[in-house]
Order: sequence, then C-alpha cells, then structure tokens
Amino acid sequence: MSDIRCVAESGDELGEGPVWVAAEGRLYWFDIHGRRLHWLEHASGATGEFSLPVRASVAAPRRDGGLILVTEAGLATFDTAAGKFELRQPLTFEPGFRTNDGKIDVAGRLWWSSMDDDGGKRPGALYRTDPDGRTHRVLEGLHIANTVSCSPDGATMYLADSRLSTLWAFPIGADGALGERRAFIDTRGSDGAPDGSAVDAEDYVWNAQWGAWRIVRYAPDGAIDRIVSFPVAHVSSCAFGGPDLTTLYVTTAKEHLSAEARAAQPLAGHLFAFEPGVAGLALPTFDGEIGAA
Repeated sequence: MSDIRCVAESGDELGEGPVWVAAEGRLYWFDIHGRRLHWLEHASGATGEFSLPVRASVAAPRRDGGLILVTEAGLATFDTAAGKFELRQPLTFEPGFRTNDGKIDVAGRLWWSSMDDDGGKRPGALYRTDPDGRTHRVLEGLHIANTVSCSPDGATMYLADSRLSTLWAFPIGADGALGERRAFIDTRGSDGAPDGSAVDAEDYVWNAQWGAWRIVRYAPDGAIDRIVSFPVAHVSSCAFGGPDLTTLYVTTAKEHLSAEARAAQPLAGHLFAFEPGVAGLALPTFDGEIGAA
C-alpha cells in the first residue's frame, strides 16, 4: 500500500460523493454545503470546480457523456464540458431534507438517499432510479443513509445508517427489490460511525468512518481486514479511480469541527488518495434518460 497523500486542497465543509468517470479520466466529488462540484484529472493532477444552483451529493457518469446529479431539487443532468446544469426530474422532499449518499450498481440502477439536514433526527429514505428513468422509494426509516454500494455479483446491497452506527447487507432481487437485511458491521462503542464506502473487486468493503480518523477494509463476512489511519477526523467517503481502478480517493469534511479542531487539522476538508494494492469494482454508466418521476 502506498502512503496517503493530499491530492486536492479543496477545503470542503462537507466533502462527499466521489465518483470516477473513466471517459474523462477524472474524479468528481461535491462540497454539499458549498454547492460545489469539484474535479481532479488523474493523469496530470489538474483540478477545477463548478458552482451549482442547489446542493447536490451524488453523481453517476452518463453513457452519452456528462453526469446524472442527485440534488435537493431532484435529478439533473450536468454537461461537464459546458458546465451546464439542467433539472430533469423535479422531486419534493420534506422541508429541511436534502440528498446524501448514493451510487450506481452493476445492473446500471442508481441508488441514493435523503436525510434530515439536522443530523438525521427525522428519518429519510432510500431511492432507486432505474434505467427507464423512473424513481422508486425503496426503504424508509433511515436517518443518515450512507455507503449505498453493491457487491461485484450485484446480489448484495451494503447500506449504513450512520446515526445508528450500523452497516447492513441486503439481498437485491432481479427487479431491484431489497430482501431481509443482516448485520454486517456495528461501530457502536467506537469513536466513529460508518459513512461512505467503496467495494473492491474482491468484494471487500472500504468504509470511511466519520469521527474516527480512518478507513476500514472489511472482508465479506464483516471481519476487519485492514485499518488505514488519516490525518483528519471526518473521513466521509471513498471511490476507486485511475485507469486500472487502483487508486482509492477519499473525501473529508470540516463540518462540526470546532475552531480549535480546525486549527489542529489543517488538511480537513481536502481530498486524499492512496494505492491500497487492490483494484476497485468497475461500475457502469447510467444508460437511461431522466424525465418525470
């Protein structure tokens, strides 16, 4: 495994939603509260950002180029060449709610979550947007739904509720329905909560743990395989990138850090990367069109 390095001084209040776009050779990620969409070119290290009209938290590459964005106003397309945002499927959430985590699965379905921005006090939900463009509310009663990642065979959905310090595994039916959940990991009693994840080609789950200064790699049976320490407390999510998917990119946050903690963690909110010695799971593009819900 290579050393951890800071690859973009993005200074995100809430860095989230990293996604690799192979066609562009770029990693994209969000500062949710800053309404910013960042990009990093893997080969050159060049960076840039776009300002967004609303808060967004999830992206998936489109077959025909650009991105699908999941935002607090609904689903949108984003032309990364022109910097053009277009709301395509308006959705209404309860006042004070926004979207949070999400990812496309190996079948090409886009999964994403909503949450109460007041620390998840009121429960949100998990949604699935199918390639036909229709969006379905799949699971309710989730406070801070994170991870939202599938196994390499597409048969398992890994889903965390950070407020409950629990990460579950659900069987996924051919139609995208979720079966009965089983406990995968539980971090109660530790310093952190399970946040965003990336699954590698060996079906191990790399889980960013908010407040715990670390990413943990879990085996398919939930056993801890490896702990990777970070120089910041709020490690929020991760995604494999690079031509061979052998670089793990990691977002972080400054949110909820005191002035003293921010001074002690000058790298908080920046983007990190390292080579873990294993390739990530290759995910498809979103091949459908987004229209009315």
